[in-house]
Amino acid sequence: MSNSYNYRHLYYFWVVAKEGSMSKAAERLDMAIQTISAQVHELEKSLGYLLFKPAGRGITLTESGFTALEIADQIFSIGERLPEALRDAAKSPKIKIIVGVSDSLPKLVTRQLLEPILKHKNAHLIAHEGKFDDLLADLALHHLDIILADRPAPNNKSLNVYSEELAKTSIAWFSPKQLLKKSKKDFPECLGELPILLPTQHSTVRLLIDQWFTKNGIIPNIAGEFQDSALLKTFAASGLGVFPAGKFLQKDLKETYGIELLGNCAEIYEYFYAIRSEKKIQHPLVQAILKK
Repeated sequence: MSNSYNYRHLYYFWVVAKEGSMSKAAERLDMAIQTISAQVHELEKSLGYLLFKPAGRGITLTESGFTALEIADQIFSIGERLPEALRDAAKSPKIKIIVGVSDSLPKLVTRQLLEPILKHKNAHLIAHEGKFDDLLADLALHHLDIILADRPAPNNKSLNVYSEELAKTSIAWFSPKQLLKKSKKDFPECLGELPILLPTQHSTVRLLIDQWFTKNGIIPNIAGEFQDSALLKTFAASGLGVFPAGKFLQKDLKETYGIELLGNCAEIYEYFYAIRSEKKIQHPLVQAILKK
């Protein structure tokens, strides 16, 4: 790529692509058509690819042009948010962090992972819960500062994201008080009698739990499956069933839901990750999460 390539050339190309013609782009930019055309040709020369081709009396994008437009959309949509971002920063001294939370991540775990920034006096937390793949797309477009998830990002060079293990915990089984004495069998055999609540298959730990059942010869008495972990714990607290969760949540489960430890399942571990788009961490609140 030659040194003549710059964002001004790319901007003129973007306007032409959006308007659909050189003449409309020239009218929007209040410039001569010849000037716009020359700038676009300069960009094509710099990139080494034609971005437009004739189509009837007008022009249309080439395959390279469509790719360039997709990238230009990302660049200039971010640029258009700059004035608003600066206004928000001037109004408030708070440091804003936008966190994507995978819908498979337990709510109590999310709270613990975010604890370092919740203690920060000037933190302004914006949390978005969503599907893992959707959050990765938002992170790649810089709509998020960081993702918290129960799995690392896939090994995909085009994503250009970085995963870091934040914590891990062994799995334990928990029970509401009214179910603790209902089974005549010891743990883990009692799981074949007691009603069980499980996360749905969207959770990475579910497959490990199913394999653990098979290994221990347990046919689980499944009373319910929940995608939302907080909903699962709410139903468990009402006496609907026992359930698996990270051992390090034992204190929170007892204090929040009145739920007791039933037994340990030390051979299964659940891992929690932070995923970011920047190799060099600059955001102070992202640094706080990663140093947890």
